[in-house]
Amino acid sequence: MPLISLTTDFGDLYPAAMKAVILGINPTVQIIDITHSIRQAGIREGAFALYSLVRYFPQGTVHIGVIDPGVGTSRRALAIKAGRAGEEQFFIGPDNGLLIPAARCLGEMEVYEITNSELMLKSGISATFHGRDIFAPTGAHLSKGTPIKAVGPEISDFVDLDFENFGIDGPFLVGEVIFADNFGNIITNIPEEVVLKFSTFGSQIEVNGRRISFVQTYGFVKPEEPLALIGSHGFLEIAVNKGNASRQFGLKNGDEVAIKIM
Repeated sequence: MPLISLTTDFGDLYPAAMKAVILGINPTVQIIDITHSIRQAGIREGAFALYSLVRYFPQGTVHIGVIDPGVGTSRRALAIKAGRAGEEQFFIGPDNGLLIPAARCLGEMEVYEITNSELMLKSGISATFHGRDIFAPTGAHLSKGTPIKAVGPEISDFVDLDFENFGIDGPFLVGEVIFADNFGNIITNIPEEVVLKFSTFGSQIEVNGRRISFVQTYGFVKPEEPLALIGSHGFLEIAVNKGNASRQFGLKNGDEVAIKIM
């Protein structure tokens, strides 16, 4: 059964229109909602949500991502094929970096600009809802086996985005918050392998001047006690056992975070 995933900042109304268009083109497809709760225009948050889950989807999945503050402007629409031969997945969305981390983590990428109007909604293209009129129908056609080269020309000058803009400054690892989940856990862009070069589980670290324990999981500290760990996504995470780290530390998406290794 073909599979399409959806990641948007649309909330609870507009995704239904995308699903209706998709099912009108490919009624056999299964649609999975990754999330529609990304903060408005939160491109990095949406990129992380897709990046953190894409490895678990099967070959041939089409991922449609629409966090698109540039909708209706000259920004391009993209289709990407990524992964090793026989294991490829596809990505559809705006050329603003949203799709790139997830696609790149699968391996080689081929990036195309969507220009073929035959793959778009036949009733016309709204200037404000490319998710429904361009991305959903193009993704549905790919899920039916349309070759990706049919969408338009291959390009190499796409907008890039990565999570690797962290640094090491003496005893400090300096990064940023790339996602705060519904539990208030703060996910940084500092990867596991970097943290474990400088610290070990059971030690102490400082987060923006506040000393906390670096442990393997939440239950290794008392309720309401803060901690640091490596999350299932492979990045350093700041949390509070049965509490909300985002509120307690006053950190939100995009904020700088300085980790001092003790």
